Amino acid sequence: MPAPTAETCRQRAAEADKAATETSLDKVRERHLRARDSWLEMAERADRVAAMRDRIAAEKAAAKEAGAADA
Repeated sequence: MPAPTAETCRQRAAEADKAATETSLDKVRERHLRARDSWLEMAERADRVAAMRDRIAAEKAAAKEAGAADA
């Protein structure tokens, strides 16, 4: 199963935040808030991974162009 996208993680975080505001039970609210925080961390991680993949792809393309220019 592929990792969730940053957007999916942010949607889940919003759902958890909404659930936290709708409950009257402290323990349940805390659980939803922890889930929200975890989803936001996963979204940030997904953003970093996407940026790293883009950077690596750009570096490979530049190296390929440099190799073609040398030939």
